[in-house]
Amino acid sequence: MNIQLDDLSSEQVIALLQEHLDDMQATSPPESKHALDLDGLKHPSVKFWCLWDNKTLAGFAAYKQLDSEHAELKSMRTSASYKNQGVATRLLTHIISDAKANSYARISLETGSMAYFEPARALYQKHGFEYCSPFSDYAEDPNSKFMTLSL
Repeated sequence: MNIQLDDLSSEQVIALLQEHLDDMQATSPPESKHALDLDGLKHPSVKFWCLWDNKTLAGFAAYKQLDSEHAELKSMRTSASYKNQGVATRLLTHIISDAKANSYARISLETGSMAYFEPARALYQKHGFEYCSPFSDYAEDPNSKFMTLSL
């Protein structure tokens, strides 16, 4: 398996992103949905990676530059057939390494407060993320949890 920067043009990537967006729509109220769509992920401030198993997409992850010292983890998704095989961990550690290499002082994220998001929050905590106040343009929201990692 290898991780590559991606331009979000392949059918597999677009299909997995749509699955991700559909899940976010089903689990989060519209005012609390912060997932970036295809155009949002193609913005120059975003780096988007895919983990490929030969020609099969195992998952993706992205981060967005907020300023010269702060990045935001945006989208992470594992393909259903690769769940519980370490895909999310590999992608997260790759993003953390890349953010360090690009001299960010911290990386933060917003995720849901609902039970559906508990595995994601546990993964982030395992990798050193701590709960924090809203950052960037976010506001307090009972449907959101905010986390940050000092790099």
